[in-house]
Amino acid sequence: MQIVLPYLIAGWSGFFVMAVELLGGRLMAPTFGSSIYVWGAIITVFMLALSIGYLAGGRYSMQQPSVRRLGALLIVAAVTVLPILLFGERMLDAVSIAVPDPRFGSLLAAAVLFFVPTVFSGMISPYAVRLLVQDQRSSGRHAGQLYFVSTFGSAAGTLLTSFYFVLILEVNQILVSLLAVSGAIGAAALIFGKRGSERDEVSR
Repeated sequence: MQIVLPYLIAGWSGFFVMAVELLGGRLMAPTFGSSIYVWGAIITVFMLALSIGYLAGGRYSMQQPSVRRLGALLIVAAVTVLPILLFGERMLDAVSIAVPDPRFGSLLAAAVLFFVPTVFSGMISPYAVRLLVQDQRSSGRHAGQLYFVSTFGSAAGTLLTSFYFVLILEVNQILVSLLAVSGAIGAAALIFGKRGSERDEVSR
């Protein structure tokens, strides 16, 4: 499980990020429409947040990395989506009043809603790489495998959300489902990660 969980978490994180990004267009459409400005704003915010998350995750991984901490990162990323569920509509209305320009208003709105969850999601892949790499000779192979899993998860999240989920579920229902899966995987990492660390201590 100590090897499987980092791959599972990285793959699900990729799925989660792309699902939320696609749902972002649906969430912002009633207030800002669905023009190229809106999608440009959403993509910009997600890419910038991911880049910061990659940097932060790489640095955080240098401080006693563990599967439990990786699971905690996944849970935090999910929890930071809760304000979108609870206050998303009011937040969008407030931004549209404060910044009526559709370009900068949509950019600010996307940042307010999605920047923090995406930063935490971005921290997961580099952190998982740190857990998997045991020596320099295998570092490239593990990094390649993990980013394959993460990107494959992103593709699956994009396809399933856009082709199926939005046709059978409301946006809030999809978000709640995503949060539930993240919580379950994160809890599994906390439980099995603790068992793994206990076994390591006993073997010493």
